Amino acid sequence: MAAKIRIRLESFNHELLTLSSQTIINLLQNTSLSSIRAIALPTRKRIYCVLRSPHVDKDSREHFEIRIHKRILYINVSISVCELLAELDLPA
Repeated sequence: MAAKIRIRLESFNHELLTLSSQTIINLLQNTSLSSIRAIALPTRKRIYCVLRSPHVDKDSREHFEIRIHKRILYINVSISVCELLAELDLPA
């Protein structure tokens, strides 16, 4: 019986995200499965504007940003492969 699995990965570090998705792909390529696709979603960028001084100089501000990188893996697998994915140890 084949199952369709969608795995969504998110990270602030794009290198760690790529490494994790490659680890999953390499694990599943060793098994007999019909297909696996990795799709990169748009990076979400959150910008925060902070006043440097709380009382004076509203014109003096700092901008900080957080980038959230996302990937989706579409997998058609058998039930035995689902157990391999459950045992896989990925970074947080």
